[in-house]
Amino acid sequence: MKTHKEQSRIQVIDWLLRMMKGMMIGSGAILPGVSGGALAAVFGLYEPLIVFLSDITNDFVKRVMYFLPVGVGGILGVFVLAYPLDYGLQYYPVHVLWAFIGAIIGTLPSLYREAGKHGRTRGHIILALTVAIVMFFILFWSNENLNLHVGQNFFTWLLAGAIFASGFIVPGLSPSNFLIYLNLYQPLTEGIRLLDFSILIPVAIGAVLCIFLFAKAVRYLLNIAYATVFHFVFGVVIASTTIIAPSLELYSGFTFLNYAVVLLLFFAGLALGLWMGKLEDTYK
Repeated sequence: MKTHKEQSRIQVIDWLLRMMKGMMIGSGAILPGVSGGALAAVFGLYEPLIVFLSDITNDFVKRVMYFLPVGVGGILGVFVLAYPLDYGLQYYPVHVLWAFIGAIIGTLPSLYREAGKHGRTRGHIILALTVAIVMFFILFWSNENLNLHVGQNFFTWLLAGAIFASGFIVPGLSPSNFLIYLNLYQPLTEGIRLLDFSILIPVAIGAVLCIFLFAKAVRYLLNIAYATVFHFVFGVVIASTTIIAPSLELYSGFTFLNYAVVLLLFFAGLALGLWMGKLEDTYK
């Protein structure tokens, strides 16, 4: 029987853990090649979020309080971490990307356990490997070949919001990549930095519409094929993590010290991911 002090301590740790996850998801959502939905799945938040959004009136207050620290962390991740992440990606992309790769790899064991919690077969393993390979080549081809340009107006930003939200509804999908292809990524991040409501309002509307239109469909799929959906997600996470590995030209001029720092950051990210997965298992 836990004492009141122990229960309070667990609640505080759980609240802070969910806020940290929200920060990772929020910052990851604005990183090209990273999926907010995939990170939500990795951190054990994807399924409960889909359940909440697909039936929002059920246990509304309880679920809002549960996702409040996630939302706070997500906002911090987008609006606060966007600045150092943007700076880091401009001047130290290899360091930042390998730190993120390490963190995602560190959380893969937790995602694998989540995928198999209702059982798995050899077919599920084959599915995950097949999806990882196919999705890798799709993302690689997209990075090399897609470069579209659209005008910026209210309806364009509605579309941008829907694309942004799709990264949460479909784990592994990187909305930032699509926004880059449409040449809307930089204007969107600038709009966030400058609090340009002519951009933020339609983006928010588009995101909300996308989430509520597709959440029920995703929940239905989870109900009838949980293991299949999550092994598919597992494969996509592997592919989307692999595809953000820095290209060789980014290593130009690297010294031994640069490589040592990158290796240190990778293992720091790996340790963070493993630690968060361990906390998830402990306080779930």
